[in-house]
Amino acid sequence: MSTRFKQPESVLVLIHTPRNQVLLIERAAHPGYWQSVTGSREGEESLIETARREVEEETGLCFPASAFRDWHISNRFEIFAEWRERYAPGVTHNLEHVFSLCLPEPQTVTLAPGEHRAQCWLPWQEAARKCFSWSNQDAILMLPRRPRT
Repeated sequence: MSTRFKQPESVLVLIHTPRNQVLLIERAAHPGYWQSVTGSREGEESLIETARREVEEETGLCFPASAFRDWHISNRFEIFAEWRERYAPGVTHNLEHVFSLCLPEPQTVTLAPGEHRAQCWLPWQEAARKCFSWSNQDAILMLPRRPRT
């Protein structure tokens, strides 16, 4: 029997507008856990492809890889104990890579059933305060200083 474990390498994708309104989605299994799009790399896909796939899976938004911006920022963090069974035995840390996707204006997205339960668009300061993840908070706080090209 083969067990497929998640790779301990993931993406964080900030979806935002030019006016720095940020999309947050609430985890279905953890009410009150608000975040940007996140997800683990699958197989040998590139990180930009992971970002594109995760945005499509979690929001229904479909954009080419060229629409995403790689921030060239990575965060290493300890995986919450309750989620470690998804990873190979002994894996305790994850390496997360930050990307963004800028939309012209806020829009309603189609959430992945069972994964997320609610969505909201907030000004960047409020969005940062609402996130449960320090790496997500940090990325949102950097948003106003990021180049748009």
